[in-house]
Amino acid sequence: MNRPLFVSLDGPKGVGKTTLLEAVTTSLRADNTKVIRLCESKSDPHRGETMALVNRLVRHPDRDLEWEVCKRLAASRGWISRYVLTKQPADSIILIDRWYPSDAAFRRLIPFAEILQLNIDLDVRVPDLHVGVVTAAEISWARAAARRRGLSSTVIHTLEEHAVCTEAFERAVSDNGWVLCRNEGLIEDATLQVVSAIYKVL
Repeated sequence: MNRPLFVSLDGPKGVGKTTLLEAVTTSLRADNTKVIRLCESKSDPHRGETMALVNRLVRHPDRDLEWEVCKRLAASRGWISRYVLTKQPADSIILIDRWYPSDAAFRRLIPFAEILQLNIDLDVRVPDLHVGVVTAAEISWARAAARRRGLSSTVIHTLEEHAVCTEAFERAVSDNGWVLCRNEGLIEDATLQVVSAIYKVL
């Protein structure tokens, strides 16, 4: 390829994305592969303004406000696509923590098909490989609760809400033909699945 391979890992809270990203990075680098790790939230130049809108949305759910959140996130991804992704070495693999598939879990009122089209319209780069990381809602909820920072979610506050997020995300994975990674067993098994999927695309 004459540009980096772009891989997104998305999923609900507590499914172990960060741990999996670290393990996949270690495995790829052990094969002398150049890996660039990015995080959507840390690369987004307008994150503060967007999260202020998200906080308003949580207090007062509204379709128009949710659409504005979707537009802001997509615009930021377009910016990252143009000014961050294009700066990475052509012989590298970019692993990003969250991209537009995450909206399938966290947006409630806007159908994901509309969000997907919005991102396409705003020239957001389509990953070469989408990996949807999931567990049973009870497992990821317990994992998140056990972390020092807890669930750390602006949007999700109960197990019932978390279960809805998980179900919505799994439907999107199935509907869009993304790679589904069930991260409920050994981290080595999930790592092998993701690394194998990456090499298959390469």
